[in-house]
Amino acid sequence: MNLNSSSMAEKQTQPQPLYQQVKEFIGKKISSGELQPGMRVDSENELVQALGVSRMTVNRALRELTSEGRLLRLQGVGTFVAGRKPQSAMFEIIPINEEIELRGGQHSCEVLLLREERAQPKLAAELELAAYASVYHTLLLHKENGKPIQLADRYINPLVAGDFLQQDFQRITPSAYLLSLFPVSEVEHVIEAIIPEDWVRKYLGINEAEPCLVLHRRTWVGERVATQSTFYYPSSQHSIGGRFKPDTARNIRIA
Repeated sequence: MNLNSSSMAEKQTQPQPLYQQVKEFIGKKISSGELQPGMRVDSENELVQALGVSRMTVNRALRELTSEGRLLRLQGVGTFVAGRKPQSAMFEIIPINEEIELRGGQHSCEVLLLREERAQPKLAAELELAAYASVYHTLLLHKENGKPIQLADRYINPLVAGDFLQQDFQRITPSAYLLSLFPVSEVEHVIEAIIPEDWVRKYLGINEAEPCLVLHRRTWVGERVATQSTFYYPSSQHSIGGRFKPDTARNIRIA
């Protein structure tokens, strides 16, 4: 099929760039169900021959569909239709292992850092502690079916979890462990999209053009701040959302 043929006549009244037409061509196949999640998409060469456009045009279309999360490109293997993005709860605290298991995946975790530190003034203020007070710091890389899905950078107030550093966080997630100790009385969530620093990209296995979704969370136990956490997610593979009733969400702030 040639994109410049009569079958594309309806496009001629409002010309679009060829790469955009290729995107729509593939996107319609995905939307119609002709291409299902996990199915391989034609190679660049096959699309060039079938659509009568340049390799550069096809490459741009595939790159943009990949960055939008509709396709997944595996080096040396091929291009595939991406599955539905996993979604983390916005108004709840659900341990990441439970989220993954609920959607049928397999959770694994790599402990990158687990130690006691002195809180710098900014962090100490967020935890409502004295400057340079002792805090526990952990950096964990969570994976779904072997693929990085969340980089969790968490600080814990030792006053609420004195034996935190003695836990095996490849067996139990910090969220699950902390929730087993005490009920959370208050949660603050702030979400933003960023172009991450090199060290974040390295752990998540994403390129320099892909943004991250970042969830900043503080939790309280009674009147005491218990944790201050930052969770990084590859934006092409993840979303964050929630459902609530307006009369129960009067204090929700969007920043």
